Amino acid sequence: MTYIIAEPCVDVLDKACIEECPVDCIYEGNRMLYIHPDECVDCGACEPVCPVEAIFYEDDVPDQWKNYTSANYGFFEELGSPGGASKVGKIDKDDPFVAGQPPRGEGH
Repeated sequence: MTYIIAEPCVDVLDKACIEECPVDCIYEGNRMLYIHPDECVDCGACEPVCPVEAIFYEDDVPDQWKNYTSANYGFFEELGSPGGASKVGKIDKDDPFVAGQPPRGEGH
């Protein structure tokens, strides 16, 4: 089990969660952030600092955002486990489900 970032993060990318993560397991894609399921230690530090309330424990993801669970896992299929987001920086991709979402937020 891990934490999942859902729809409210799409096109927001606030990154407060990255600053709170003690194990550097939150990776940045083009349109949202993703939590690495194998690197996350389930500490929950990221959840309360998310300004858009986009982070949920995997079992608690609201039904309307369940597709973000598979998108979160899918983002890491090719990437594997690099051992920390700061080692790789921003990744120029998103899971196909996220990439196909309509633009959100200001500036879109």
